[in-house]
Amino acid sequence: MTSRDFNYDELLAEYRMIWNNRLLAASDRSSEVTLKEAVKRELLDENSHPRIRKNKFEKYYSAINRITRSTISNEAKIALIQLHNGAMEQIIKEG
Repeated sequence: MTSRDFNYDELLAEYRMIWNNRLLAASDRSSEVTLKEAVKRELLDENSHPRIRKNKFEKYYSAINRITRSTISNEAKIALIQLHNGAMEQIIKEG
């Protein structure tokens, strides 16, 4: 499955089911952009207060664990994990 195969509208809905308290306004952006930005913010722990932020590796582990334990479809789990992998690779490259 490549990123071109993702249905971002469906994946964003699945992501919202897992992180049900996350505000993800997508009014002027595509579902793809909204989802990718949400994953990156999640891995960088930008949704937490600076004093309690965890490092990107801890956040990655927590996110993958949460995805695999969720009740969403296996296809959605794989797609979200692939998105997290891609975001993590980009974060590491950026230093």
